Amino acid sequence: MFDGSKIKEYREDNRFEAIKAEGGLPHSLWETYSAFANSYGGLIVLGVTQNLDGSVFVDKGITNPVGMIKNFWDTVNNRSKVSVNILRDKNVYTDAVGGKTVIVIEVPRAQRQDRPIYINNDLKGGVFRRNFEGDYHCTEAEIRNMIRDAGDITQDNRIIENLSPDTLNQETVKRYRLRFKNLKPEHIWTRMDDIEFLQQIGALKRSYEDGKLHPTLAGLLTFGNDIDITAECPAYFLDYREPFDDAGMRWTDRVTSSDGDWSGNLFDFYFRIQDRMTADIKVPFVLRNGQDQIDDTPMHKATREALINALVHSDYYERRGVVIEKRKGLIIISNPGALRISREAASKGGVSDPHNFLLFKIFSYVGFCERAGTGLINIKMVWADEKLLSPILSEEFNPDRTILTLPLSGKLS
Repeated sequence: MFDGSKIKEYREDNRFEAIKAEGGLPHSLWETYSAFANSYGGLIVLGVTQNLDGSVFVDKGITNPVGMIKNFWDTVNNRSKVSVNILRDKNVYTDAVGGKTVIVIEVPRAQRQDRPIYINNDLKGGVFRRNFEGDYHCTEAEIRNMIRDAGDITQDNRIIENLSPDTLNQETVKRYRLRFKNLKPEHIWTRMDDIEFLQQIGALKRSYEDGKLHPTLAGLLTFGNDIDITAECPAYFLDYREPFDDAGMRWTDRVTSSDGDWSGNLFDFYFRIQDRMTADIKVPFVLRNGQDQIDDTPMHKATREALINALVHSDYYERRGVVIEKRKGLIIISNPGALRISREAASKGGVSDPHNFLLFKIFSYVGFCERAGTGLINIKMVWADEKLLSPILSEEFNPDRTILTLPLSGKLS
């Protein structure tokens, strides 16, 4: 039910909208419905006024709530007005505030298959999203991204017709196969040649157009060279950096995919930066067989898991690339592309919907991705065990971006 605490909860993320609605359902209601559905959900209260300081008050409320709710349902189910109705009966109800009746509409985040939610039968001009300045018209790029994400087959399955198997970096393939063999020495794939092996893991597929083998996007990202990857994904960029100063203008250490002295692909990037990322995490010395031995800790594993999550959940056609920034007492991992599930679902675990499912599989064959849908919840559990401040997952739009902040200091009492 509606109460003051719910307003506070939604308002903190700018997911609350108060609408007077004295003369019926205003046009702005539908813009906000679209904006909340295409972002991360929100709360609309009809019959309430919001002051400049954020406080709310009820003037007249809703004088004909039954008629207005019927009008609302008729309109939200009208495909010429709203592309998809994502609401259930429980999402729309009346409540009393200050002795006056108001109508509460809880808009969930739309499933990616339903996005973009648009109004007035206008896919170009009727798509909205929410930011801290309110509702805004989505750009054509944002709309294209939502449409691309709506498909059941992820983008990394696409065959890159203009490239041949020779495009892939043979040294990376060799390193990948060595790791695969060490993990699964008896597996039948270890006896195959490179071409057969790469077909089995999905890095190469045969085109229906010319009947020849070509890299998939997942194969190119995992095993390709930066020059070929950026020809297909112009915005592709991998960036690990450790700032020298608080402003982040200089770096004591930096690795980028465009350095020119290594391949620039995802597999090699992981191994180039994993030790750098975890260098400041304390490691216990455990006595085994009379000798001191350094063990890998749950925090090391969870930090590497966070890196892999960013790589498999990135939209490599989106701007700004993957950025890993290690500051004093903090690691910030950000990747292009919005979450394909809600933040609440990601935090609870059990549901996985990566931008790149084939890439997820390729990484899982060598032990990088073990369990679907447990990444964030496992990371939070490890941080809780260490009594550290909890990791924070956030999103930005235009361009779409997912950010995970991992505190490495600041113990909870």
